[in-house]
Amino acid sequence: MVLETVVILAAGEGTRMKSSKPKVLHTVAGRTLVGHVVHAVTSLQPKNVRIVVGAGREEVEAHIAEIAPHAVTVFQEKRGGTGHATQLALAGLSPSGTILVVAGDTPMLTGDSLQKLLQHHHDGGFTASVMTAEHPDPTGYGRIVRADDGSLVRIVEERDADEITRDIIEVNSGVYAFDAAKLAGAIGKLKSDNSQGELYLTDVIEILRNEGGTIAAVLIEDFIEILGVNDRVQLAESAALLRDRINEDLMRAGVSIVDPLNTWIDATATVAADVVVLPGSAISGTTTIESGAVIGPRTTLIDCTVGASAHVFESRCQEAVIGNDVAVGPFTFLRPGTKLLPHSKVGAFVEMKNATLGNESKVPHLSYVGDAVIGEGTNIGAATIFVNYDGVEKHYTVVGDHVRIGSDSMLVAPVTIGDGAYTAAGSVITEDVPPGAIGVGRAKQRNVIGWVLRKRAGTKSAEAAARHSNDEQKG
Repeated sequence: MVLETVVILAAGEGTRMKSSKPKVLHTVAGRTLVGHVVHAVTSLQPKNVRIVVGAGREEVEAHIAEIAPHAVTVFQEKRGGTGHATQLALAGLSPSGTILVVAGDTPMLTGDSLQKLLQHHHDGGFTASVMTAEHPDPTGYGRIVRADDGSLVRIVEERDADEITRDIIEVNSGVYAFDAAKLAGAIGKLKSDNSQGELYLTDVIEILRNEGGTIAAVLIEDFIEILGVNDRVQLAESAALLRDRINEDLMRAGVSIVDPLNTWIDATATVAADVVVLPGSAISGTTTIESGAVIGPRTTLIDCTVGASAHVFESRCQEAVIGNDVAVGPFTFLRPGTKLLPHSKVGAFVEMKNATLGNESKVPHLSYVGDAVIGEGTNIGAATIFVNYDGVEKHYTVVGDHVRIGSDSMLVAPVTIGDGAYTAAGSVITEDVPPGAIGVGRAKQRNVIGWVLRKRAGTKSAEAAARHSNDEQKG
């Protein structure tokens, strides 16, 4: 079964979104609304994809060029209805094979349901087939009017429907399969004699039927697939429905999600079996997590790679590579360019950026590591700062294997700490430390006796010091 052409109608103004962003570019579960539809139709491997754009043309076209470079965009300058948009999309196309028409704001639509519609359409040799669903609240949807034998008579838009027709709960999904040649002949006969003064694609169904065509209404089981997004409330509802679908699919595939209602995983993420995701976690973008990893609680991963048996908890990570058996968290911030090699550890209140941490090395707590390479078996003491920015440019720090950086050290880049070297606690290291040496970069301490009694007389500190002085004299 070969699908010749898919037409995606994505020209709507989306005024109810109350947004400067075109409606179809709003995002749920890692893709834009139109991105979800493109993903669904791409699985059908159509020869041609034409996407009708209108509002926010430049932004939408740029996005489509990124996610579907094979698609052709068609501009609908003046919104004249779904029939007019389809007319524009068909211009210049050879009217052959099957044409599938879908709305660009239905993110729940799946390739499987589209495949079933096309299969039914081809097996029955129908002129046109319409995907329908029984909606518990059909308000706003076109109603499906069937004949006594169950065949489709027409689709009536709600604004043009009488009270009896509005009581019908079977609704139009906005998804159609047409015989291309028959559609090309009928679509030019559309008229705008309706309440909106627009050309309705739904009217093509009645035209084809009156010309002797056979029309199928294909009822799908789950009405949520046809749900469109017209405002922020529906956007949030779609996000929740997609969350539930994604989580259920992952759990059935062997992922443990402890609290599905409070776990958000994008459709674009990949999570292997035997991963455990704890409550309050968000896994976004192109993140990939390998088997045995534990994520969360309250962890955000954006475009990250997480290796097998790694543990990432109470942390935020973006564009980071976390190796096998790595421990991250709590309260760790991994920024883009961070690479943690196997068996390493990054602990509490540590921030890393554009830095590589070697095998079995540790940055346990309270440190900043930026623009650096750290070798294997090295320990970075608490409160260490990699001073990588001079106010104009970033500079690089290299720390060798089995190095011990003392607590509260400052490594002022560019600087190299050789293999097996140490730095003394509290040091400011501004020069390279050779392998096996200890770098000491701190002033010699001196104590000024009696300073508090002279300079802070009358304070609690002075009273405490005076008591100690008197105790010594009595002793």
